[in-house]
Amino acid sequence: MLTKRRFTLPLQALEPMDLDGDGVATLLLLNPTGGLLAGDRLETDIVLGPGSRVCLSTPSATRVYRSPGPAAVQRVIIDVGAGAALEWLPDHLIPSPGARLRQATEIRLAADATLLYLDAWATGRAARGEGWGFDLLDSSLLVRDEAGLLLRERSILAGSPPRAGLGATEGFAYAATFVALRAAGVALRAADVAPQPVGERWSELARALQDEVDAAGPGGRAGVTTLGRGGVLARLLCPSAPALQVAVQALWAACRQRLLGLPPARLRKL
Repeated sequence: MLTKRRFTLPLQALEPMDLDGDGVATLLLLNPTGGLLAGDRLETDIVLGPGSRVCLSTPSATRVYRSPGPAAVQRVIIDVGAGAALEWLPDHLIPSPGARLRQATEIRLAADATLLYLDAWATGRAARGEGWGFDLLDSSLLVRDEAGLLLRERSILAGSPPRAGLGATEGFAYAATFVALRAAGVALRAADVAPQPVGERWSELARALQDEVDAAGPGGRAGVTTLGRGGVLARLLCPSAPALQVAVQALWAACRQRLLGLPPARLRKL
């Protein structure tokens, strides 16, 4: 149940839906202006109550337009309550030539909260020869639980076409990071009484995700690894937007089933 919603243009939070009757509130975050413009400063605050299950996405990819002046800024702060689950699956960013964007996401997980998180972007409109034409993509992610840091990463990319090889998506037009995390509960931190050690469970999930994304055959490259305090992280390189969607769907479906006990979901964006 959505208890509070407030927004001002150019951001809009649409009505939540229970698409598959699984109790997950699916809500789309819309930018009706069609993209991010020079000097935009967008701030989003999200709070999930204890035990809630929410899937947040966007209706389509987000364009980042040329920024001759200040960079566009996008900041997201999310609090996920105890035992709650957040599926954060926005469509990818598409930077135009000369685009400049700084985005930062901070997520706090209470005990036993689960996070499925996607960050995806294109090198530009590759079909129009605009790959790596942007000026700046500065993106950071920070995830904490009650015990401290779970994940921190930041990438600062400057376009200077043509680019290829190591450090430049190896010639692929689309890149993504997919993360699955669960904050430890109080009892689990005090004494792990599970029959299988936590680290082994995450290692098993990482192997399963690698198998799933390899079997999906998106025509790109993928690598999955475990994180230091538990969780898994996948990197994707894909040749096209449909290939990216296939790879993400494979990872998302596997994590949904194994971590949330839910069948695959289809957002059915038209």
